[in-house]
Amino acid sequence: MKLQAKKGTEDMKSKIVAVCTSLNKGERKKNVYSGNLLVNLGLEGDAHAGFAHRQVSLLALESIEKMRQAGLDVNPGDFAENITTININLPNLPVGTHLRIGDALLEVSQIGKECHNRCAIYYQAGDCVMPKEGIFATVLQGGIINVGDALEVI
Repeated sequence: MKLQAKKGTEDMKSKIVAVCTSLNKGERKKNVYSGNLLVNLGLEGDAHAGFAHRQVSLLALESIEKMRQAGLDVNPGDFAENITTININLPNLPVGTHLRIGDALLEVSQIGKECHNRCAIYYQAGDCVMPKEGIFATVLQGGIINVGDALEVI
C-alpha cells in the first residue's frame, strides 16, 4: 500500500503512518503496523535496537514524498526508519525534545546522520533524505505504538 502525504486535510495532527522493522541491518524495513518500544533499546525485534543514542529512527512521509517527486518508487521503511510520521517537521526539533506516542516517551538524540556508505537510494536518485531529514531518539518510557497513533511534542 502506497501512503501519500495529503495536502489540505482536515486532520493536521501529527501521527504515525508506519511502524517499520527489519531483521538485518542494511535492508529496507517493512511496515509491521504495531510495535513495542523498549526502554534504552528501541523497537523490539528490529536489527538496530540497542544502538547507543540512535535506538529509534523517525522520518516524515513528507520527506519520502520528496524522493517520489524525484522519480523514485519508495515507501515507508525504505529509508530504514522505524517510525514514519506525518504533519511534523522532524529536523526542526531540537535535540532533547520529548515525543509522546501513546504510553511511550522518546527523547530526540540526533538530527540527521553522516552517510559513510552511500545507500542504494542515493545511487538511484543522487540524493537521500535520511541523512538530512531523519532524526533519532532514545526510548525513555516503553510502550506499544500503532499506525494512526498521535505524535505529541512535549
